[in-house]
Amino acid sequence: MKPGLLTGLLLIAQLSRAQINDTLPAVVEPQVQDNRVKFTSVLRPLRGVAGAPAPFYTYFWEFGDGTYSFEKEPSHVYRDTGDYPVRLYATNNYDDGKKPPTRLKKIRVEKKTMLAANTAPAFFKSAGSLEMMTNQMPRPGEDMVLLLGYRNKPGSQVASVSGSVMLLYNEKQFGQNSFDMAEARSYHQEKNIGLDSLLAYAPAEEWILPGHDEQKKGLFTVSADNYEVIANKPQLKQLLKQQMETYRKHHIWRVNEVKPGEEKFMFLSLNTLPEMIKDTNAVVTISGLFIPDDPSMDIEQFNLELQIVASHDPNRIMLRNRRLNYRFTGKNRQNTYKVQFQNTGKGPAKRVAITITIPGMLNTGTVELVDMKPACAWCDSAYANQSCIDTILTKDSIQFIFKNIYLPGTQQEGISDPDSTMGYIRYRLRFNKNMKKLPFTSRAAIVFDKNEPVYTNRSVGRFKKGLSPGIIIGYNTIPGKVPADILPQNYVLGFSLSEYAAYRKYFQWELYLQKSRTYEYYAGRRTGGDTTINGAVYKVEYRDLYQKQKVFSVEAVPLFFRYNLNAFMVAGAGALVAVDVERTTTPVVETYVQRPNGTGLELFKGEQPAQQESFANWRGALFADLQLGIVRRGPAAGIRFLQYMNPSHQRIFLYASWKL
Repeated sequence: MKPGLLTGLLLIAQLSRAQINDTLPAVVEPQVQDNRVKFTSVLRPLRGVAGAPAPFYTYFWEFGDGTYSFEKEPSHVYRDTGDYPVRLYATNNYDDGKKPPTRLKKIRVEKKTMLAANTAPAFFKSAGSLEMMTNQMPRPGEDMVLLLGYRNKPGSQVASVSGSVMLLYNEKQFGQNSFDMAEARSYHQEKNIGLDSLLAYAPAEEWILPGHDEQKKGLFTVSADNYEVIANKPQLKQLLKQQMETYRKHHIWRVNEVKPGEEKFMFLSLNTLPEMIKDTNAVVTISGLFIPDDPSMDIEQFNLELQIVASHDPNRIMLRNRRLNYRFTGKNRQNTYKVQFQNTGKGPAKRVAITITIPGMLNTGTVELVDMKPACAWCDSAYANQSCIDTILTKDSIQFIFKNIYLPGTQQEGISDPDSTMGYIRYRLRFNKNMKKLPFTSRAAIVFDKNEPVYTNRSVGRFKKGLSPGIIIGYNTIPGKVPADILPQNYVLGFSLSEYAAYRKYFQWELYLQKSRTYEYYAGRRTGGDTTINGAVYKVEYRDLYQKQKVFSVEAVPLFFRYNLNAFMVAGAGALVAVDVERTTTPVVETYVQRPNGTGLELFKGEQPAQQESFANWRGALFADLQLGIVRRGPAAGIRFLQYMNPSHQRIFLYASWKL
């Protein structure tokens, strides 16, 4: 029985026992002839998602000698004999299961003949020295391969290039790590080094560094269009540290003697962590730096943007900055979107129409097309049958139409480069004048020629809650009977903390400070008795006891729910807790005695030792609140009715507030 047939029968047997378990690994079947190997694979059957296009696999082969392929069944020629570890990473698109695990397959090449050389895939899309790409978009819980390529770029006047490559990942702007480096496979003696070693290789001469360019931070772009000169290693070190402050993890490799036109690759296995950002529309960035030893060459940076996905779908929409600060966002704020599409058909597409629904908070009249692939002229200035792009704007949608283009299909015969089947548009939109602090959602429908539309994910932009401190000045009054130990009226100064400019519902916390108050109250009288004063006996008529108190108290609102009825009125309800932080009590005794000669009463007054208490006399209250004004940010005025317990009484609180 042939090995391939046996493998197929074993896989079928496994599938029959594992209809629920979809973790069967990809089976690699090599056919070796001298030093040429034909690769095929056996994968579990795909399970389509209802309403989605037909599912399919995409392939990434790592041949174990520093080369790779994206073809389904590639042929590869090995230069030397030996054992080679081969890996297949198959990604299931439009499939509802897990992707097949990768299992290493070792093959042995025992003979070497004069066979045709391999046709290397076109990797570098720009003119830079460093680029990166992945075999798939990151999906939590799955592994991913980051292909890092570096070269002595065409047109270079340097005989050979040596330097360092730095990789930075896991952005600090997110609360948790996104990736874990499982393995770095190198084939050209790249050596892992530290930052001190990198600086040791750098010359002490002036160095040319790339200037900051916000528009060059996209996918497959090199931010090296403007340059600034720095003088020495300390400034280079400062630049690298600034980059490292943005990311939690970094690795540096030493690369040596890259010849003119030579391209080399490293294969980095990254585990996409299950606890990574839960939002499957978020965009994460992996950054790479190429730092040559030769100071006459440019330091280059390449930023790879990756969208976190819940399922593998080559058609997607991405919003670059999805968490905005409402405090610093105005109508002129630009939102940069990218719609990526791929022709997965069996033939080329000549017309691609992308219709994007636009949320009401964004102004379609401000649309600006930043970049596109394939690059085209505007249709209103194109000659007959020229490739061009057109736009149709409505109040709630934008349509971009590629006309007279040639976009190959992934299933088209002879297509081995998946990047040639993909395109994108990048555009900007501004907010309307009266934007609200609400999430805003966009989605795209993509039509290839006259086929049914393919719908992308929904890209949701959100505003950060933000913290808004506030100041409150108010006046308390008790309308009815005033309990003992309670002031009938007083002024207070308070502070609040809440979400900044919340649209509807939110919680608020408050703290009120009251001026220390001193008061004295009558505690009781005792009659009769005798006392001795300076050796003489006096008859006590009566004794009066007073309590002199000094109190510093605070009031806190630990629970306060508010709801903005509109931009000028807010209602709320909550609970208040009051406590005497410090209370000093001094007993004062007034004693009235008969004079020895019976001529009348004489008063003797004295203080007893003071007693101090901390956090005594806790009181609670429930309240309802109404506020008018510019309530989301201030100024505003309000009235609050409070029902106190311990002792029971009511209070009316009039106040003015302003949030910062």
